[in-house]
Amino acid sequence: MLLSAIPDKELVSNYLNGDNASFEILLTRHKSRVFAFIMSKIKNRDITEDIFQDTFIKVINSLQRGKYNEEGKFLPWMMRIAHNLVIDHFRKESKMRKIRNTDEFNIFDVINNGDRGQDEEMTRKRVHADLNMLIKNLPEDQMDVLKMRYFEDMSFKQISEITGVSINTALGRMRYALINLRKLAVEQNIDLTQK
Repeated sequence: MLLSAIPDKELVSNYLNGDNASFEILLTRHKSRVFAFIMSKIKNRDITEDIFQDTFIKVINSLQRGKYNEEGKFLPWMMRIAHNLVIDHFRKESKMRKIRNTDEFNIFDVINNGDRGQDEEMTRKRVHADLNMLIKNLPEDQMDVLKMRYFEDMSFKQISEITGVSINTALGRMRYALINLRKLAVEQNIDLTQK
């Protein structure tokens, strides 16, 4: 069977069974449509590339956690992830405009919307303290990429220029940082949900 004739559902299944080449086929098959969709909303190539990369990191993580059950509708599922990340980008951009510049910038100040009850606020502070503690246990190269991406809001292109590694290496470090954070949270029995 030609590779181009293999249905998405089968490629997803193959990937989940350890065949990374199947994910490469999915990526090649859909990347131009996903990229064009993001670019049509963002209209900035660097930011589009970052959201595009974030989309694929999220797709990989969701697949590995068994969060895909779209019955062969892989592209619409992936487009929904990209759409949600575009919305997140605009929300974050709008919140960032409201924050004054300080030396002690904390990403969690952006998240706080001021509508929380006291219990919820205490839970949020505990989760953020736990998360900061876990981040310090990451290998230095992963911790640096994570901080630059989420705390300093840098693009993967900027991160690659600063660290002197390729964009793909920076993406790989980010992916492993997220995997290791989850693993550390499980090992230390830390719940990072805010419920």
